[in-house]
Amino acid sequence: MPLHYRLALTGIPLAAAATAWPAQAQTMDVTVTLPRLSVAEYHKPYVAIWLEGPDRAAKTLAVWYDVDNQRGEGQKWLTDVRQWWRASGRSLKLPADGISGATRGPGPQRISFTPRQLGALGPGPYTLLVEAAREVGGREVVRVPLAAPSRPATASGKTELGTVTATYRR
Repeated sequence: MPLHYRLALTGIPLAAAATAWPAQAQTMDVTVTLPRLSVAEYHKPYVAIWLEGPDRAAKTLAVWYDVDNQRGEGQKWLTDVRQWWRASGRSLKLPADGISGATRGPGPQRISFTPRQLGALGPGPYTLLVEAAREVGGREVVRVPLAAPSRPATASGKTELGTVTATYRR
């Protein structure tokens, strides 16, 4: 039986099936490269990773910041991660279990998101966003369009972020 015929029987139009991302029961592995910067005063960046769907609703997947700041000032600077803050950060109660984590140093940083963490995602185009902001430094957002779960998706930053890659596995 041809694939398009089976899809027609389920009531899902062929065009919607082609954009039905991500397939359920897949883990998304994300690698965020934080470049080594030669600056006089280097601070590890605050990083937010989130997913936007076709309705532009944001789902925060991870936030790396100074979680252990003794005076609680780590959260104070999260507003510098501006796009994420406006999209969903200001409504998130931090520290959030499974989302909050410590800042990370230069190099490739790997993080995996299970289907449970990703939640129920319907059909449509999705974008993975990674934003980094550094004290006495810059700020940058990298957008990674997620077209199909069968292919890795990659985008690169220019200053505060290097390559960001999303891959999928069952």
